[in-house]
Amino acid sequence: MADRENIVVLTGAGISAESGVATFRDKDGIWSKFDWQKLATPEAFESDQQTVYDFYNTRRHKLRDVSPNPAHEALARLEREWGGGFTLITQNIDNLHERAGSQALIHMHGEMMKIRCAECEAVTPYDDDLSFDLACRACGESGRMRPHVVWFGEMPLDMEGIYRALQEADLFVAIGTSGAVYPAAGFAAEAQAMGARTLELNLEDSDITPLFDAVRRGPAGAVVPEWVEELLDA
Repeated sequence: MADRENIVVLTGAGISAESGVATFRDKDGIWSKFDWQKLATPEAFESDQQTVYDFYNTRRHKLRDVSPNPAHEALARLEREWGGGFTLITQNIDNLHERAGSQALIHMHGEMMKIRCAECEAVTPYDDDLSFDLACRACGESGRMRPHVVWFGEMPLDMEGIYRALQEADLFVAIGTSGAVYPAAGFAAEAQAMGARTLELNLEDSDITPLFDAVRRGPAGAVVPEWVEELLDA
């Protein structure tokens, strides 16, 4: 591949699962054990903030105990060393890509280690527990700080930037995603329609595997570093 080419990568739950981050939609995932309607909707936040806070505080604590894996690190290396354009889009709300060194990053479903004011929409990095006592640094409102994540019924973030990247992509790569959640499940077709080649790196076939020009199977921690090494050595 010529160094001038633009690469767009989409990552899903599979890449972080190898670091020990629980997935949402697998048969043993979070939503098989908890009721998303009581934990991940704007209505749940308005009716029972404490339950929502408790759920996300537990997940935030667990995130501190995991680390980026070789797949995260390989993508950060690709961003540093690739001579062309590079955009990383993630469906994950953890911070493992950042901790590995990624910077050209779009969190389409938000970020668990940030909080957002439900009144003025100001977003702030925040490491401690969520509580009613928190006041917004921008507007001063108390008791209205929510996790900066996209809940059911809400639109993903920075879709304009995502579609712009897809339109300019020469290569679109999906890593560790099930292909079951839209709009992300439609990104491969969008990129392909604009002339991009498509590659899927995944443990097993996904719902959208037939859309890809090429596939590689195996754990992300193995196949992603291998692919990055080949790309940079080409």
